[in-house]
Amino acid sequence: MELPARLCGLWALLLGVAPTETQPPVTNLSVSVENLCTVIWTWNPPEGASPNCTLRYFSQFGDKQKKIAPETRRSEEVPLNEKICLQVGSQCSTNESEKHSVLVEKCISPPEGDPDSAVTDLQCIWHNLSYMTCTWLPGNTTSPDTNYALYYWHSSLGKILQCENISREGDYSGCSFDLTKVKDSSFEHHSVQVMVKDSAGKIRPSFNIVPLASHVKPDPPHIKNLSFKNDGLYVQWKNPQNFKSRCLSYEIEVNKSQTETHGLFCVEEDKFEILEFEKNIEVICSMFIPGIRPDTFYTVRMRVKTNRLCFEDDKLWSDWSQALNIGEKPNPMFYVTMLLLIPVIVAGAIIVLLLYLKRLKIIIFPPIPDPGKIFKGMFGDQNDDTLHWKKYDIYEKQCKEETDSVVLIENLKKACQ
Repeated sequence: MELPARLCGLWALLLGVAPTETQPPVTNLSVSVENLCTVIWTWNPPEGASPNCTLRYFSQFGDKQKKIAPETRRSEEVPLNEKICLQVGSQCSTNESEKHSVLVEKCISPPEGDPDSAVTDLQCIWHNLSYMTCTWLPGNTTSPDTNYALYYWHSSLGKILQCENISREGDYSGCSFDLTKVKDSSFEHHSVQVMVKDSAGKIRPSFNIVPLASHVKPDPPHIKNLSFKNDGLYVQWKNPQNFKSRCLSYEIEVNKSQTETHGLFCVEEDKFEILEFEKNIEVICSMFIPGIRPDTFYTVRMRVKTNRLCFEDDKLWSDWSQALNIGEKPNPMFYVTMLLLIPVIVAGAIIVLLLYLKRLKIIIFPPIPDPGKIFKGMFGDQNDDTLHWKKYDIYEKQCKEETDSVVLIENLKKACQ
């Protein structure tokens, strides 16, 4: 029975099948920080490991960043704003399904200080591959007159440097420092480590990792020439420095006026032509835009952004280039004449309106008839007859009264006699 078992074990070794027993855990796991945000874990091989096992080390950083490698160290660029832990175990193959040893964990604590005092919204942009600008907002419990200090490090530097020209604009503070692209194909795969704190050490430091393959904002291109050809517009421009033409995406805006947009044209790599090279860096490119008529006045400008062929980020557009004009300009005398005629026409209309204002008032607000006049006209004769008869009655009454008085006097005389 022992011979078949030994033969099976030998056959398994010849086929390269590793033993399946669990290995002991690693020893002396330690952690250290280099530069600003480079965290390094180191450990020793497990004691009492199987001599037939080719040790591999399973390490887990966070929830998803798993790695199996033969090295007894692991380094990560991590913002040190929170607690960071690494778990390490040993096993005999690179198969993730193999059961590893008991995991040993080592953590690094976050920086000391009140979390609400740390700066917020710390962001950095690499401008034209020449300099980097970082901006941030003050913490919730930070005094407005806090004096900030920004430190940065990247692989081309031998030490950590401090940014000198701190500036403020509104609520934001910022600082810019030189960061020129090195002629190394792997330079874009590196990162810039940034830390912001105050010079007095009262606020909690804040860290950020800026990948050089993202957050890149080119300078605007330079339009060199505009011309009409074959019922279209021919645009020539020069790329910003430090960029290859295949690494940029372009957008050309053609306006009929300052407010009316004629069209936005996205320039693909296969739609423009490279005319010449200047110092193997700046490229003169051209593109034909059909449907642009020469009898109209146009304003042309353009902008660029990085694309995913060379960079990870393609969202930061450059500023618009200086606008150039082409086409037939409208006659300025026409506008001068109109500016002179319009006040004259308005003044004449006002005078005519004043002259006919009374008539206009009558038309708009006609007079209301007087009912008394209407009835007087209808019953005027009857009123006169009635007045006549009233006068006759009064006269007759007076005559009667006089007659009665005479008769009374004569009767009194006779009575006296």
